[in-house]
Amino acid sequence: MKKIRAAITGIHSWVPEYRLTNFELSKMVDTSDEWIMQRVGIKERRILKGEGLGSSDLGANAVIGLLEKTKTSPDEIELLICATITPDMFFPATANIISDKAGIKNAFSFDIGAACSGFLFALQTGAAYVETGKFKKVIVVGADKMSSITDYTDRTTCPLFGDGAGAVLLEPTSEEYGVMDYIFHTDGSGRKYLHMKAGGSIRPASHETVDAKEHYIYQEGQSVFKFAVVNMADVAAEIMERNNLKADDIAWLVPHQANLRIIDATGRRMGLPPEKVMINIQNYGNTTAATIPLCLSDYESHLKKGDKLILAAFGGGFTWGSIYLKWAYDPEKK
Repeated sequence: MKKIRAAITGIHSWVPEYRLTNFELSKMVDTSDEWIMQRVGIKERRILKGEGLGSSDLGANAVIGLLEKTKTSPDEIELLICATITPDMFFPATANIISDKAGIKNAFSFDIGAACSGFLFALQTGAAYVETGKFKKVIVVGADKMSSITDYTDRTTCPLFGDGAGAVLLEPTSEEYGVMDYIFHTDGSGRKYLHMKAGGSIRPASHETVDAKEHYIYQEGQSVFKFAVVNMADVAAEIMERNNLKADDIAWLVPHQANLRIIDATGRRMGLPPEKVMINIQNYGNTTAATIPLCLSDYESHLKKGDKLILAAFGGGFTWGSIYLKWAYDPEKK
């Protein structure tokens, strides 16, 4: 009996209309287009505007679009997993709210919080459910409203982040497509370099924490960069070696879009030419759990059935990992 694998059979993304450009940012903080482009490679980022809108709205728009695109009824979905670090609220899970907004009534749902590695962790979790043979249609969403935890007076972090969401449909296949292998790591000692100081059970929200701006992203940039540039590149190279893959075998590297220098280093470590590396950081910035599905969505028309992809990410926690994925369809035939 052939092994059941989980294949991506559809993808859709959604970003807000509002574009926050480097020029506009330069009026808010002491920065410039040149400074931002040289350090991270971002031209603009999308921002979700409007009262009462959160990550679930980003995710629901991506999911509704995915259902329409794949001609899938909401009633067919059995499980929805949302990767996010900017949930609408502590509870219920943002995945529950997305399901409600998308009309998904027959699925159970939950969130995964692994920062920028969240989509990879959620994708493999969803794949594991499909591989049991009991689940036929699973949706995995990456959605983050990073503007909600970004301090727009901090010139070191505010140029980096944007809002967005991407969703994929996973279905079983007995062919050699889909999620083939994965390698994940975590190191909780990295929390001191990248975290949000207040709002959790250690330091609940108070007048003091709000005044001290402790509900925004805290990052020691140089330390995070050093860890990321080594570990994201190493894990991508490791999964290639474990699966006897050479640079010529790989159609695309799909890297987390945090910093152009980290992306370039990962591609070089894998021996890949720049034209095999998906890059859209210039358009969206770092959307955390949404960057990889946003990349796959933007590049969907370039993908072919059987293409071998390496997905790689590094995030707060620290978390990092890589997935070896074989693309399961030709977009023009969908």
